[in-house]
Amino acid sequence: MASTDASADGGTAPAPLGTDPELGTDTDEDEDDTLDLPLPEEFVTLFRGRPAGPGPDARSGDDLLDHVAGWGPTATSEGLFQLVPVRLEQDAALISRWMNDPAVAAYWELTGPRSVTEEHLRAQLEGDGRSVPCLGLLEGAPVSYWEIYRADLDPLARYCPVRPHDTGVHLLIGEDADRGRGLGTTLIRAVAGLVLARRPGCTRVLAEPDLRNTPSVAAFRSAGFQLAAEVDLPGKRAALMVRDRGARAVPPGPPDPSPPA
Repeated sequence: MASTDASADGGTAPAPLGTDPELGTDTDEDEDDTLDLPLPEEFVTLFRGRPAGPGPDARSGDDLLDHVAGWGPTATSEGLFQLVPVRLEQDAALISRWMNDPAVAAYWELTGPRSVTEEHLRAQLEGDGRSVPCLGLLEGAPVSYWEIYRADLDPLARYCPVRPHDTGVHLLIGEDADRGRGLGTTLIRAVAGLVLARRPGCTRVLAEPDLRNTPSVAAFRSAGFQLAAEVDLPGKRAALMVRDRGARAVPPGPPDPSPPA
């Protein structure tokens, strides 16, 4: 279960996950258990048959998250932000460098050669679509790493009540210069808004940062999330942070007619 500590910004825990006090602390030690529950083929087929969210290829309904690639950009106080699904060959080196940042490594535990990161990404990219690894682009430049996942299909559901289509987020802010200045809160708010706007069946966005990652918990609070419970997960005691659809304050901008692949 990839960790979800937003330790990336002054408002979130300092960096473990991406190491931004606000976004940086994605800390689930069991990174791969997000993908360890095989789904019956008929179940996957049922969900893939649902109408997908907006986007050029949305009508294909080709994943369990309403086609993240077609969500498009959203305006923030820091500029235009967009989630772009990871391309293994092009993006693994950058994400691996971020994972080897000590502030991030403390929570993600994906240090080592590039192959370690590639294995983690490949498990999601070749999976059934319940978790989508993305780069967060701000004005076209990569500043963060995200995992958007179906919380109701994740091992998280073993430890706390979840609703159908609850969507979880794990994240990290990549560069030290981007941490501690509130960027984490800004991006968390933007991503929560995108999830709720592009996934009409989803009523809640969830995160589970390590309770020790106080900057991350603070960043989620600042982004409109509420502390719902403290939950014992493999490798950590987590703060279950929840943002309900009714709490969405800033609607995302219109989807890009031609988002990057």
